[in-house]
This record gives sequence, structure tokens and C-alpha cells, in this order.
Amino acid sequence: MNACSHDDQRRKLVFAVSAIGGLGAAVTAIPLVGSLMPSQRAHSAGAPVEVDIDKLQPGQMMTLEWRGKPVWVVHRSPEMLAGLTRLNGVLADPESRRPMQPDDCRNAHRSIKPEIFVAVGICTHLGCSPSEKFNPGPESAIDADWPGGFFCPCHGSTFDLAGRVFLNKPAPDNLEIPPHRYLTATRLVIGDDTPA
Repeated sequence: MNACSHDDQRRKLVFAVSAIGGLGAAVTAIPLVGSLMPSQRAHSAGAPVEVDIDKLQPGQMMTLEWRGKPVWVVHRSPEMLAGLTRLNGVLADPESRRPMQPDDCRNAHRSIKPEIFVAVGICTHLGCSPSEKFNPGPESAIDADWPGGFFCPCHGSTFDLAGRVFLNKPAPDNLEIPPHRYLTATRLVIGDDTPA
């Protein structure tokens, strides 16, 4: 056997071993890479949520879940909306200057449509979930001058009907407004604010 023949056999052997090793690495890497991808359940947990608000009457609220958080959709009555402008002097951030809402909700009512309010139902203090206290005055069991809104039972933070926090409360910010948009007049998508 000559030296040239040994070199050819050695090259063929190295090539074959390399090819088998590369194939083995690829076969091993495919499941590994697949396991690093988010599961279908995790993907759907962050997906936008559609909701039909056709049957939501003025003064009513519905709660749904988006990204593991409660999201409120409130149909504010004309009386509820009228009270919003009278509260600016007793609110910590009445003009919502802090970035707690999408740009199209940066207004006095903090919503795309004045009558429909959408907010993440988590207090900005320590993450408790406030309860709705829509009835104004002593009927609310909060205060005789209570204008209606949301009350966090954990540490006493109060928010108006636009999710704006009152002065001198533990919560540092207004309630978060999630990205959202309307598919139709009564169909809402939470978690997606791309133009239709």
C-alpha cells in the first residue's frame, strides 16, 4: 500500500466521522432549540384578547384576563364622565403625564372612547386588586364626599373613574391602561393597538 492510498483512506474516514458527528449534533440541537422556544400556552398568555362589549350597560364593569392580569372594561355613564373634570385638584397626576397609558388615551378620560374605560386592575402600590366603588357619597362606605371610583383595600389607595390616583395615597401612579383598539363599535382587542 502506498502513502497516497493511506492519505485517501484517512481523509475518507475523517470526513465520515465528521459527517456523522455533525448529523448527531444537529439531531441533538433540534429538540434543545425547540425546548427553548415559548410553549403554546405561554404564547397564548401574552396574546391579544378580544371582548364583545355590546351588552355592557352604562355603570357596569366586566373583568377579563390578559397576560395573567385582570383587565377592567367599564361603561361609564354620562354622570360618571361629568364628574371626572371636577377632580383635578385632588388627584396626584390629573393630566396623566407619567407613561401609564398609550398615547391615544392621554386625555381627561384616559380612553379612546370617553364612555368606555379600559384599565389593568392592579394597584400601582404593591399589586393588590382594587375593588369598584362606583356609588358616590356615604353609600360607598369610603367617605361622604367620595365621587365614585376604585378602592384598594390593601393600603387604602383610591382612584377615580379614569384610574387616576388621589393625592397623598400609597399608590405612586395612575392605573395602567393597556394597549387596545376597537375592531368594531362593540368589539375590543386588549393587548394590540396597531391601527386597523
